[in-house]
Amino acid sequence: MKKILIYTTPYCPFCLRAKDLLNKKKINFTEVDLIKNPEKFDEMIKKSKGARTVPQIFVDDTHIGDCDYIHDLENQNKLDKILR
Repeated sequence: MKKILIYTTPYCPFCLRAKDLLNKKKINFTEVDLIKNPEKFDEMIKKSKGARTVPQIFVDDTHIGDCDYIHDLENQNKLDKILR
């Protein structure tokens, strides 16, 4: 099974929307709350090659993108292939 990592902040509507999609698809993921773990912010920026907004989603250490991007992938029927 692939390792899914998502960087988030509480009450971020885009974070909630991305997590809802992953939960709906019954995808297990690890969440890094940047409010509780502010030291991980620089890690996220480095891994995403400069993205500073949340959520940022990774599959097996490959940067997939943000909330809009995973929903675009879902609408194109490409997300399942990436996540599984």
